[in-house]
Amino acid sequence: MLDRDQVRKVANLARLDLTPAEEEQFSTQLSSILDYFEQLSELDTTTVPPTTRAIDVVNVTRVDHLAPFTDRESILEGAPDREGEFFKVPRIMNAD
Repeated sequence: MLDRDQVRKVANLARLDLTPAEEEQFSTQLSSILDYFEQLSELDTTTVPPTTRAIDVVNVTRVDHLAPFTDRESILEGAPDREGEFFKVPRIMNAD
């Protein structure tokens, strides 16, 4: 079982300010979680293939079609600074 000092240390690392009642509550809860993981570690998983997710997840995306954008003025209207038909950005490298 985790003691309150260990809970305080974890809370400090997570930048949490816990009350004494919360320290006691989390001490019990975290101990239960660690006990459950201890039970899981007793299972034989040698025949179970490693996975990244418990269920299959498919990313639904649209096809990206390359097409020219002809309304240059509408894009440049949103720019903070421009010079003619171009975006003007601050210099980040020396001219040397």
